[in-house]
Amino acid sequence: MKNLVILGGGYGGMRILHRLLPNHLPEDVQITLIDRNPYHCLKTEYYALAAGTISDQHVRVSFPEHQRLHHTYGEVVSIDLEQKEVVMKDKEPIKYDDIVIGLGCDDKFHNIPGADKFTYSIQTIDESRQTYQTLNNLTADSTVAIVGGGLSGVELASELRMSRKDLNIKLFDRGKHILSSFPEKVSSYIENWFREHNVDVINGATITKVDENAIYNHDDPVQVDAVVWTAGIQPNKVVRDLEVGKDPQGRIILTPQHFIPEHEDAFVVGDCASLPHAPSAQLAELQAEQVVQILQKKWKGEPLPESLPPIKLKGVFGSLGKKEGFGLLGDRPLMGRVPRMIKSGILWMYKYHNG
Repeated sequence: MKNLVILGGGYGGMRILHRLLPNHLPEDVQITLIDRNPYHCLKTEYYALAAGTISDQHVRVSFPEHQRLHHTYGEVVSIDLEQKEVVMKDKEPIKYDDIVIGLGCDDKFHNIPGADKFTYSIQTIDESRQTYQTLNNLTADSTVAIVGGGLSGVELASELRMSRKDLNIKLFDRGKHILSSFPEKVSSYIENWFREHNVDVINGATITKVDENAIYNHDDPVQVDAVVWTAGIQPNKVVRDLEVGKDPQGRIILTPQHFIPEHEDAFVVGDCASLPHAPSAQLAELQAEQVVQILQKKWKGEPLPESLPPIKLKGVFGSLGKKEGFGLLGDRPLMGRVPRMIKSGILWMYKYHNG
């Protein structure tokens, strides 16, 4: 029996499971899913969990069940690509014939002193729970600093405003406008929303240090009661430790078939993969679809295609509280209630289809 190991039950790993199970897994192949948690987590909704507007159960989806799907819950220490095994903490190593590495990402602190010690995170469900506990326990008129004006920072700032109208919220971003990857029209709309809802946006910020109760912008201290970091990501440490080719962001450079060069049995999906798009749940799922095609050809002994069609993203949507939102549908910017409704519909369909 061949063993396909899936490292990480995130969006990419989950899509592979649903494409292979129950009827498209060869009889001589079994799957071992390795994850810290006994459920799939909706990472795109961690901002709301941290803000306290949804409960823990809203971001959990059960993994599929199948007689040839085996679950191992625990912490991955390393991957030995030569011996074809996964080294686990306090468990026996797990051998594989093929592996899909989808371990996600960690915060990237850009070597800023104190950032790793004195900030909170929404990268994992455990970290999001801790962030919620901290923010929920703040007294009235406390100040929360959110560092990073990308999608995560914007959604967290707006959701926290809806949850805690008594807090002083400061959103620090290094760009001229928040969400610099979006059209300026969208960025301006979001900044206007923040002005109307008393969220202080600090553009052109350069965070130089973080202390227990202060954040330093251009070396000038700003007194705060909590800091949440959303200013960059890097691949999981297990991936960072792999001695393979990587791009400037530390993501693994892959062949057109999504495996590591010289390791035809080791595929990489999601935040750890070097792709021509920014990491996202949608990208991980679309990449996973192609990985499944390659695996099925490989298992049948068929030649692998020299190239695959370019991955085309359908759109990106974000929330401003529960009633308004923003997004890009292709190249078309959307603002207001419609993109919020689209995002809610996508989330509902995802949970309905996968749960």
